Amino acid sequence: MGGVLRAAAWRAPDRVALIDPSQREWTYGPLPDGPLPEVDAASPAQILYTSGTTGRPKAAVLTHRGLTNNARLAAEAIGLRAGDVLVNPMPYFHVAGCGPITLGLVQTLGTQVVMPRFDPGRALELTERYRGTVIGGVPTMLTALLAAAARAPRDLSSLRVALPGGATVPPELVRQVEAEFGVPFTLTFAQTESSCSITVTRPSDTAADRAETLGRPLPQTEVKIADVATGATVPCGTVGEICTRGYLVMDGYLGDPEATAAAIDAEGWLHTGDLGSMDERGYCRIAGRLKEMIIRGGENIYPREIEVVLASHPGVAEAAVVGVPDRFWGEVVGAVIRPALDVAKAELAGYCRERLAAYKTPVRWLFTDAFPLTSTGKIRKDVLSAQLAEAGLVSAPR
Repeated sequence: MGGVLRAAAWRAPDRVALIDPSQREWTYGPLPDGPLPEVDAASPAQILYTSGTTGRPKAAVLTHRGLTNNARLAAEAIGLRAGDVLVNPMPYFHVAGCGPITLGLVQTLGTQVVMPRFDPGRALELTERYRGTVIGGVPTMLTALLAAAARAPRDLSSLRVALPGGATVPPELVRQVEAEFGVPFTLTFAQTESSCSITVTRPSDTAADRAETLGRPLPQTEVKIADVATGATVPCGTVGEICTRGYLVMDGYLGDPEATAAAIDAEGWLHTGDLGSMDERGYCRIAGRLKEMIIRGGENIYPREIEVVLASHPGVAEAAVVGVPDRFWGEVVGAVIRPALDVAKAELAGYCRERLAAYKTPVRWLFTDAFPLTSTGKIRKDVLSAQLAEAGLVSAPR
């Protein structure tokens, strides 16, 4: 069942469409009488919880100004336009689902096809039926869409662009999506705390930039790469913490001034907790979460680099890399694999060793049929780390 919401420039609808999840049918009720209330652009509009992939979710207070402007600027950068049609696979309690995918589409006078829940086959069916021009989702959704398209091909010739759903997409998956659907993929670096998008790749960017970078900052958005210890801006190409400042930054964490002060410094910079770099052109690259950084014997290891290598192996459908406690090294590299084919850990270890330094090659391996996910489809790395730790500790140096 899919419902269709169309944006209209000439008047507001006189009824609100609601869906009953138990019946999967649309019902209608009247809109409230009278004019809409006047609101301060800086006042709170939504309270959205962070994903909680590495810890407990926090309640981010987002403003009217932040949400509406971020959605509009992201939609413009992506190239959304009047008449676009998007089957929304994202929940509305996710900043991408209620932000650019909804508010961005509304502001560009597009059409959203609403799904009660994500189903890859149904999403492709609805895209074909309504001549969808935009397709997307978090990496797990994109992988499922590719598998569904291989099982039951659809006429998707109407597609014009592909979007992420709020999680970093591996370069190999970007290339697969572009090859399968025949459209450019526009990546975004986003956070709940920043009203969603901070940087975006554009459809006109090169194939390499679309797959391997996070694009450039949106207009009216400041971005710097800061030294983790000092907060000073680091030189181009150097890995540090990605920070942003501007209208998009949240009002704070609800009822948690201590966490708010830790996230937003005295100069108004939001410290994203993500590690990355910026080149001379302003294009950013991701290295991973600060909390996910693995410190093995004093060496900093960024899981993202290893995940990209593993994802390029034909036997790997999805890969997640985490730190595992170790009595000698402090931490060692562990990899959790959802295989696409029969593949042995020795083969994957050798594949990594050919492309990475020895200390970055995973020494702990776990194969799984499915990853533990958050409610928005992101991989729970805290759970994976615990699972690898429970399998036993590496106690000898290598």
